[in-house]
Amino acid sequence: MEKGKAVMGTGRRWAVDFSDQSTVPSSRDILDPPGFSRASPEQDDSATSRQKKDAEANWKLQKAWEVAQSPFKNLMMMGFMMWMAGNTVHLFSIGITFSALWQPLSALQSVGKIFEPFKDNKVELLMPKLVFLALNLGGLALGIWKLNTLGLLPTHASDWVSSLPPPQEVEHSGGGFAFH
Repeated sequence: MEKGKAVMGTGRRWAVDFSDQSTVPSSRDILDPPGFSRASPEQDDSATSRQKKDAEANWKLQKAWEVAQSPFKNLMMMGFMMWMAGNTVHLFSIGITFSALWQPLSALQSVGKIFEPFKDNKVELLMPKLVFLALNLGGLALGIWKLNTLGLLPTHASDWVSSLPPPQEVEHSGGGFAFH
């Protein structure tokens, strides 16, 4: 016996013929039970797939908003760390300040990569991206403010030209008791 040939005749060995040639009433003549509809599977699948696509688009939008608001937590933490570092120039405060500047800059450079997983025709990413940009710009402003409070920003002409005298302090405060 050759491989792939049927044992009996030319037909397939395990083939079943489902075509109904009889005159006996078939199941097609029986009424459907109440609540059952014979909708085509293509229509049902398209409605289900549309619901799945809508649910996926809503999930992507929700996750995009979570990513957009994530710099707020970093902003609060960095503000607390800057406050704890104080206003004196030392290694810890300079490290915290440059970290506060570096994190928003690197996040601003990679906005497209960050929101890439959420791209979809049904998902509008403009507002989450704008919120993400605004919060990172706020973090950058916080870092620049800290540089200014440390006196590391060149804000006066004498910072650029060594022959000019430094500005006079407008205010000086002191406290405690004077011992004579």
